[in-house]
Amino acid sequence: MPAPLSRDLRDRIVRAVENGSSIRQAALRFDVSPSAAVKLMRRFRQSGSPAPARFGGHRRPILAPYEALVRALLDTRSDISLVEIQAELRQHGIVVGATSTISRWLRRAGLTHKKEPESCRAGPARCGARTPELARMAALYGSDALRLSR
Repeated sequence: MPAPLSRDLRDRIVRAVENGSSIRQAALRFDVSPSAAVKLMRRFRQSGSPAPARFGGHRRPILAPYEALVRALLDTRSDISLVEIQAELRQHGIVVGATSTISRWLRRAGLTHKKEPESCRAGPARCGARTPELARMAALYGSDALRLSR
C-alpha cells in the first residue's frame, strides 16, 4: 500500500485549486494522479481538512463477540468440522466469509481443532496398502522391480 501524500503537497494542491486551477491541472503540475487529486479535493470539501484518512491499525477478530457461542458448539460436538461451525454460525445470524477465519480465530483462542480419523491417526501414504496396479506389477515382476532409484 502506498504512503499518503505529504501534508505540504496536499496543502499546495488545495491552494492551487482554490486559486482557480482545475483539479486535473493541479494534479499534472504537482505530479500526482488525477484520481488522487480528485479524491483529495472531495475529502477537503467534505471535512474541511486535507489531512489523510486514518489507515492501518488493528482489526478486532470477527468472532471475538461470539466466543461463548463457538465454545458451546465445540463443547457439544467435539468432532464438528469448520464448515459445520460456519453453518451453525450462519443459523445464528453470524456470517463468516471463509473457514480460514474460523481456523485462525480458534488458533488465537487456544482451541486447536484438528480432527483425527475414528480408528487411529493416519500414517504416511507410502506405508499404506498397495494399489491394485502395484500389487499386480509386484506379482508379475517381483517386489524388487518396484524399487525406484533416486
